[in-house]
Amino acid sequence: FFEHSSDTMKIVDCACDMTVETVATQPIAGQVPGTSGLRKKTKQFMEGSYLANYVQSVFNTLSESGVPVSGGTLVVSGDGRFWNPEAIQIIIKMAFAAGVGRIWCGQNGFMSTPATSAAIRARGKGFEPFGGFICSASHNPGGINDDFGIKYNCENGGPAPEKLTNKMVEWTAKVTELKTCSKIPDIDLSEVQTFKLPDGRSVEIFDCVEDHLAVLKQCFDFESMKKLVTNPDFSMTYDCMSGIQGPYAMRILEGELGATPGSVKNGTPLPDFGGPESAWHGHADPNLTYAVELVADMGLNKEGLKIETGKPIPSFGAAADGDADRNMILSSQFFVSPSDSLAMIVANSDLIPQFKDGLKGCARSMPTSGALDIVAAQRGIDCFEVPTGWKFFGNLMDSGTHYFPDKKTYTPFICGEESFGTGADHVREKDGMWAVLAWLQILAKKSEAAGKIVTVEDVANEHWKTYGRNYYARYDYEGVDKPKAEEMMKMMADKSGQLVGQDFGGMKMKTNDVFEYVDPVDGSVSKNQGIRFIFEDGSRIIFRLSGTGVAGATVRLYLEKYEAKNGDLTQHQFDVVKPLAAVAEQLSNLEGYTGRKTPTVIT
Repeated sequence: FFEHSSDTMKIVDCACDMTVETVATQPIAGQVPGTSGLRKKTKQFMEGSYLANYVQSVFNTLSESGVPVSGGTLVVSGDGRFWNPEAIQIIIKMAFAAGVGRIWCGQNGFMSTPATSAAIRARGKGFEPFGGFICSASHNPGGINDDFGIKYNCENGGPAPEKLTNKMVEWTAKVTELKTCSKIPDIDLSEVQTFKLPDGRSVEIFDCVEDHLAVLKQCFDFESMKKLVTNPDFSMTYDCMSGIQGPYAMRILEGELGATPGSVKNGTPLPDFGGPESAWHGHADPNLTYAVELVADMGLNKEGLKIETGKPIPSFGAAADGDADRNMILSSQFFVSPSDSLAMIVANSDLIPQFKDGLKGCARSMPTSGALDIVAAQRGIDCFEVPTGWKFFGNLMDSGTHYFPDKKTYTPFICGEESFGTGADHVREKDGMWAVLAWLQILAKKSEAAGKIVTVEDVANEHWKTYGRNYYARYDYEGVDKPKAEEMMKMMADKSGQLVGQDFGGMKMKTNDVFEYVDPVDGSVSKNQGIRFIFEDGSRIIFRLSGTGVAGATVRLYLEKYEAKNGDLTQHQFDVVKPLAAVAEQLSNLEGYTGRKTPTVIT
């Protein structure tokens, strides 16, 4: 290595041997990505050529698909979990062997999932990389005894579509050789600098926050939010849960917006997200069950019921997950569900500069409540119901662009999932920081107009009086026997259409089916996307097997009951949907199949 400096960045010349080495390998069974990439136990990724096999399969797929890998730019980063640094070095060496010309990497190998999307779309001249690898298992715990993951995002900044991931899976079953530049020394990711390698190759290490912040500044009025955040009558707390959001929250919330120092909690990214000794046991998942410190600080328990804290409660609270694409929103002793949060952001989108010319489209995942649909119908906005997985929103956001020039344009666009993911068309991933800033922007504008602090609870109550309320809850049954869970799902699927007109718990069945999605943009069909029971009064019961778990299976049960705007809007959502849980048991025999009487998590 030989170091010198340019006007803007430290340059390190690395006169290393770039010889491409070919190593024999054999296919490894089970390398099938779920809704958000390939996730397995960390030790499995660390074993032999497990990671290398998958990365090679991705490069083979890209080459076969005509992606301009040779001489191109690739983003490689992750959420800071255990084994991220080692994985990144492996990917860098294999990338150069595949012909990549330039690699972009966040400092320390850090980059949140939405920030990676922002870098692909907006860094430099914009849309310079052909794609990127994200080393993350999202909200799953990190550590040598926990989980690791990797996913590939395309040149639009979004997750690879199924047509590409299917080819990757095909390659994992037939890959026989790995290509790597093993003689390249490990790259120092600890500081902002550029490594110049032979043949014009380079690795550029950059500040992981700057591109995401630049994109967010195009979406929001930071000055108006700063007036709210620095108002003596306003206070906030933001829990990063020791995930990757720390650097972003510190820079944006305390730095740019002037939140009181200490407003950002657990802001140092840790390889195990705090581990078993943390209050959340290393499970950096922002919900009522796991975000225990935030929930308690906001004066609630894990059921969302009010508790005494013995200290002042902040007027606004939020949290992020491990890779910072999820969000949780609260005000003093009040929790807003992700489904409602999505609908409320859309209903108030005219207060957000990003949508100053109007919102053209919105979408939700199928299990997410119908609250969004009601808002969209009243406001005349195109609204879509898609399968779970952010990649399904991508085509809708790219419709009418050069990707699909003959299709209708739906952007500006807002979308979200009940699993605490919300976002818009500024990137092609859900974006936890964007969601928090969207709420702060709405509160800032409403507070300015009212001449007093307006809270999340105020906005929610106003919303329900206008649109009615979709009482909603999700029951997660984690780590159940997978064959038994699949047997249960098949039993319900086999009864598709046969229960229409029958009475269950005083409700008449309108639809019972297996959700299938025909993409209106590219015509692709996604089958077996969950079991739906929809009743004539608008109530819904949904069953899904999660695609993001590692051990066993997770059965997700979604319960929803609609109350009109002139009805009782002040009930606790978990109480309202309890009768639906009894009907769900009747329809599924879940206890008989899984042995579970109660869910692991209720959100």
